[in-house]
Amino acid sequence: MLKIIFSREFLYGDKKEGNELYTKSRFGELKEEKIQYSLVEGLYLLEKKKAKIVDGKGKVIKKDDYIKKARRIQKNFWIRYCVFRDLRSRGYIVKTALKFGADYRVYDRGVKPGEDHAKWIVFPVHESDVLTWYDFSAKNRVAHSTRKNLLLAIVDEENDVTYYEVAWIKP
Repeated sequence: MLKIIFSREFLYGDKKEGNELYTKSRFGELKEEKIQYSLVEGLYLLEKKKAKIVDGKGKVIKKDDYIKKARRIQKNFWIRYCVFRDLRSRGYIVKTALKFGADYRVYDRGVKPGEDHAKWIVFPVHESDVLTWYDFSAKNRVAHSTRKNLLLAIVDEENDVTYYEVAWIKP
């Protein structure tokens, strides 16, 4: 089982241990001799029993404690996680999209990062959140300028996710 170390605001694992999982499913980002994982990847791997999360002293962090720590670091962690889990369970590879000004970039099924570009950028939103037309327009412009389709991922009270794809059309 892969061992992932929780260190301040990020997770990392040994490159040798995580290389098979990275090669097969693209979990994590290669960083020198380590693989760095996002908070949502850590929880997903923990739930799937593919990894255990430990602190800097090697003590195992339980799922509930992990979620509490992650929520302190990322205020919308749970909403982001619901979307990540749903997309991964549907067979998509989901990577962070911070440099695009979005939460995630999502690759079509069968496509791995580096082989082709992501098809969508995704913005997770809780159903009770307010999204102004200005916010919506800004998100759509980010998607358009990066040549990706916009997915708004709406998470409801039961943690189910509904997707709305937004694309520019020329009349």
